Amino acid sequence: MSAETIPLKRPRQVAREDAEAAVKTLLAYFGEDPEREGLIDTPRRFVDAYEEFLAGYAEDPVDILSRTFEEVENYRDIVLLKDIRFESHCEHHIQPMIGFAHVAYLPGDRVVGISKLARVVDAFARRLQSQETLTNQIAGAIETALEPRGVAVLIEAQHQCITTRGVSKPEVMCVTRAMTGAFAEDAKLEERFVRLIGK
Repeated sequence: MSAETIPLKRPRQVAREDAEAAVKTLLAYFGEDPEREGLIDTPRRFVDAYEEFLAGYAEDPVDILSRTFEEVENYRDIVLLKDIRFESHCEHHIQPMIGFAHVAYLPGDRVVGISKLARVVDAFARRLQSQETLTNQIAGAIETALEPRGVAVLIEAQHQCITTRGVSKPEVMCVTRAMTGAFAEDAKLEERFVRLIGK
């Protein structure tokens, strides 16, 4: 994985008023009157909400990890941040995908402030995503920025496109994982990571 696999923000190609007009069109398509009192401000609110939901396009996850520290008394063991709650939206139905990410790495020559790992999760989660892509992007950003001896990412999430529509299975949890370096090469190290996150 490399920085090239991490898409950054592109310039907007659609004006705000066109986005709001599209929401009005959708409301009318489903049989609503976009001009009625309860819906008159819905297009503005909808665009505001999705600008917040999809704010990750404005962030560079590798840059988030750029401030590192070398004075850690030669610490070489696992650095793990578990139970990082995230909210994303699936790229197929634009429905919420809510879950937890568990992120670990084995330091090479440097470490990063642990809050930055949570910020990287959010930067990728706040985009239209598939869970598989999200998992690989988090691992790829850490690998690119820190050059660690290994990265482990495990994500478990519920997808509203499954729980509230279609097959309507409310208890279903999707689990994805990405292992690089020592975590991919050493089964015992991967097992240790899984034990540490309590799975």
